Amino acid sequence: MDRTILHCDCNGFYASVECAMHPEYKNVPMAVCGDPQNRHGIILAKNELAKKYNVQTAETIWQAKRKCPDLVLAAAHHREYQRYSRMINAIYQRFTDRVEPFSIDESWLDVTGCQNLFGDGKQIADTLRNTIREELGITISAGVSFNKIYAKLGSDYKKPDATTVITRGNYQELLFPLPVSALMYVGRSAREQLDKLYIKTIGDLARSDKRLIAGKLGKVGELIHDYANGIDDSPVASIYEQREIKSVGNGITFRRNLTGIEDIRLGVRALCDTVAGRLRKHGLKCQTLQVTIKDPQFKVITRQRPLPFPTNLSQELIDLSLEIVSSSWRIGAPIRMLAITGSGLIPADQVEEQLSFYTNPDAPARKKQEKLENAMDIIREKYGQGAISFGTVIHNDLGIEKDD
Repeated sequence: MDRTILHCDCNGFYASVECAMHPEYKNVPMAVCGDPQNRHGIILAKNELAKKYNVQTAETIWQAKRKCPDLVLAAAHHREYQRYSRMINAIYQRFTDRVEPFSIDESWLDVTGCQNLFGDGKQIADTLRNTIREELGITISAGVSFNKIYAKLGSDYKKPDATTVITRGNYQELLFPLPVSALMYVGRSAREQLDKLYIKTIGDLARSDKRLIAGKLGKVGELIHDYANGIDDSPVASIYEQREIKSVGNGITFRRNLTGIEDIRLGVRALCDTVAGRLRKHGLKCQTLQVTIKDPQFKVITRQRPLPFPTNLSQELIDLSLEIVSSSWRIGAPIRMLAITGSGLIPADQVEEQLSFYTNPDAPARKKQEKLENAMDIIREKYGQGAISFGTVIHNDLGIEKDD
């Protein structure tokens, strides 16, 4: 028996949340954008009225304003978007425990086992659309199909606030005419390779020689050929399955370029403080540290090094990050963006650290640092992320802020 899989995708999610929080936005063309002063001056999301002016996600604010001079701009509130995402997924979980978020505004649901309770796939999708609209003021589009890939194509097929059912009887009619780029994992490089083979649509790919596609694109070619033909048995993860975290990182595009060691120290300190806090929150320590640097001409370098010991302490991440930057970057050369990522993650309670007083003379200082940073976590958990910070970070002119 076929499974019944839903893919639910929130429509213009950031803009929808802003409209839910500020009903006056619903009657005007509006868009959520990054802060131009922080050089994030692009459109992140727009409402349906702005779409009528052809305002596009990822275009610059000035381009959008040329199309729609009366466009109302709203700053992004990422903590609110996370909150709404949790509430939406909680509604999905009223129907099934097999809910797998794909991004902040998309989730797959396996409703195969709950149709006797709530109706068939289309009925469940329509109920979800109505419930989320009524309770949260957010609209979603849903795809219903017999696998995850076709369900996702279904949610993209008709927007906004729509349900599309893709069955074994109609998938060729609905999906084969779509551009091959609509299929998951067909990025620019794969599309260019397929274009050379005169493969323009999903139907072209489905009817092509699988060995030919694999010869050009390797395992990805085999995968997307199967996807085009509706072959996908990947399960929808249960909410009770722990999802593996492979890395923990943070990055900042600064309000102005970093131009010296003091600027770099400030940026590194803020980033490492956040990364270390996230590692502790997840009960993890990292064994490798990666630093990514982007200059004003958008040239990017990435360097990484192993840590002496697995850690989730900001001071140890700061020390190694500064070493990496000093050895990889000409101090004084401007830096537009920094990102710091911890990888090689292991559970903190399983780390067998050889940190006795005999093998590590810094062990007492390390224990003191652990107590300090754990105390900061407690304060932030109780009073908000901005409740305590390093003195050098407060009132900086680089656009470094702690989320409240």
